[in-house]
Amino acid sequence: MATPRVLILRAPGTNCNEETAYAWEQAGASCETWHLSRLLADASQISKFQVLTIPGGFSYGDDLGAGRIFATRLGTVLGEEVRKLRDRGGLILGICNGFQVLVRAGLLPENSEIGPVTLTRNDSGHFEDRWTRLAPVPGRSPFLTSAEPLEFPSAHGEGKFLTKSAEDLERLQQAGQIVLRYIDAEGNPTQSFPQNPNGSAGAVAGMCDPTGQILGLMPHPERHVLPYHHPRWTRSELRAEGDGMRLFRSAVASLSE
Repeated sequence: MATPRVLILRAPGTNCNEETAYAWEQAGASCETWHLSRLLADASQISKFQVLTIPGGFSYGDDLGAGRIFATRLGTVLGEEVRKLRDRGGLILGICNGFQVLVRAGLLPENSEIGPVTLTRNDSGHFEDRWTRLAPVPGRSPFLTSAEPLEFPSAHGEGKFLTKSAEDLERLQQAGQIVLRYIDAEGNPTQSFPQNPNGSAGAVAGMCDPTGQILGLMPHPERHVLPYHHPRWTRSELRAEGDGMRLFRSAVASLSE
């Protein structure tokens, strides 16, 4: 099988690209990291890759809001090429700031029956950096193939997911596009802080487009790739690898079929 090629797209202020590249490579993909300006110079170069990833950080300093400048350039100049990547079976992943970019570029939710969604300031009013427990919903996205809970760290100031109306949130759920939720110790979706670190409506931690091939999530899977990334690794049974590898391995496996 050919090794999937992953393009990691960074901008000034991106700071999670190296960890994300390491995760993809551990999962069996090959990675190249490009500055956004390089792709803007020739958008057709995206055709060389099977996966586009926008990692976390503070692109352009989040000066006009989290991910807004990156999203403007992605949506207006590269949007058509990104959709072509999806339409030929490729995958798009946005992590934290990358999720914000995908939403503000109009690539999520990309459902004509749903009004606009947004990621806004945490209910706490400040940056939240803490571990979160997540319930994945398998079946829609090739990134998520198991219902076993995941533990990823979250680190953001603008991660509260909101829809235009409660009806829109219900439509997203019915469409199978809500694929990650914050959960409590009993495994139930929760609005309670700190298990839900930002107050997201419906406990939404991640969503996909109608095809499942575009995934955005606020928590950081690339920060739980090795088992000792978890703060309790010395006090619990040591796993072979961190939970984040499940997401990256599932995606690579789907492209190798």
